[in-house]
Amino acid sequence: MMRPFDELELTGRACTHLLELSEPRCRLHVDVVAPFLALRAAASAAGIDLVPVSSFRDFDRQLAIWNGKFRGERALLASDGARLDAVTLDCDARIAAILAWSALPGASRHHWGTDFDVIDAAATPTDYQPQLVPAEFAPGGVYAALARWLDTSSSAFGFFRPYVTPRGGVQPEPWHLSYAPLAEQARRQFTPAMLASALHNSELDGREQVLTQLDALFDRYVARIDPPDSCALLSPTLS
Repeated sequence: MMRPFDELELTGRACTHLLELSEPRCRLHVDVVAPFLALRAAASAAGIDLVPVSSFRDFDRQLAIWNGKFRGERALLASDGARLDAVTLDCDARIAAILAWSALPGASRHHWGTDFDVIDAAATPTDYQPQLVPAEFAPGGVYAALARWLDTSSSAFGFFRPYVTPRGGVQPEPWHLSYAPLAEQARRQFTPAMLASALHNSELDGREQVLTQLDALFDRYVARIDPPDSCALLSPTLS
């Protein structure tokens, strides 16, 4: 039986639920490590070197990403991938643009240790810097074979991709994997009130505007996901 998350773990303000791996280097929830290594071994047998390029991120790291985009110090993209100039947008438009690609601090699934972004290191050309954009995972893209393999194989190990289809919230992220049995437990525990508590005394740019519409933002950018199928929800048997 997996233990419940506590509020600090859910909002990225504690790391008591994590285990750090050295190969490949990443931090995952302690109960996700074995399923991930099994998934990675199966991928290897198919000629894929499945490597997380982003795993656990804490609240402060997510806050730095948010504020950097809000201030125009980091790239801010429209839903079609076009570059936006943050300083020309009003507060609501900035918030919506950020949330299309990046979660609020406290609301990132990466806080849970159940979710991580992956590439195929074996398919990555020398001197190529992965961008984590949908074109890389589309037919003809550098990670197209990885996308096809995940389509057919990841659920057998308990994993799914919560951002595959456009749902009017987070843009599709075919690189984003989630361990369904534990992530669904976290999702059910997580509430707008927990998020509000985490943000209340933070140095979040646009904080007051975010807090005034938090329930709507939570519904659109946190709750709306592509749900896991029944196979992924069954915790896999590992040999």
